[in-house]
Amino acid sequence: MRLGAADIAGMRPTYVTALFDQYAPKFDAALRDDLGYRGPALLLAAVLSARAAAGGPAGFGRVIDLGCGTGLAARAFAPVAGEIIGIDLSPRMIERARATGLYAEVGVAEIVEGLGRRPNNSADLILAADVMVYVHDMAPLLAEVARVLAPGGLFAFTVESHAGEGVVLGKGLRYAHGAPACERSSPPPA
Repeated sequence: MRLGAADIAGMRPTYVTALFDQYAPKFDAALRDDLGYRGPALLLAAVLSARAAAGGPAGFGRVIDLGCGTGLAARAFAPVAGEIIGIDLSPRMIERARATGLYAEVGVAEIVEGLGRRPNNSADLILAADVMVYVHDMAPLLAEVARVLAPGGLFAFTVESHAGEGVVLGKGLRYAHGAPACERSSPPPA
């Protein structure tokens, strides 16, 4: 795909699982120390700003952390979350997330599949920090997010972007989404 020999398509879950199982022991240090990763802190600030602008409370009863990894987003959101549920494709990442003690529940699953197991209207906030870079087609995920979010709930995610249309596979083998692709993928408000 990167070389143009095939159309851009979804990544195989086995690839993503193997990548993050291998990365789990050094993940936190690599992101925080080497890369200066601030995704969860930026998401928290954006979520609190959006909630304040809408006149809503700063807290969330149930938060679902998609692609929870080792729990970096849970660390940022714990002060405003009643309970946090983590979903990740990597068993080794889930082990590390469970060890934080920040999650009421964690499960190994592909994120659309994991959301598919959740009841309708059962989350006040769904997070996807540095996850959409592994999602080629956002539409199936956004449909599940819209089903699982309670009325007035929020979906907060980070995305790598590019100036053009559609989705491209970057040099780092991560998807970058053009703004129009994100807008077309969005489900209508519930």
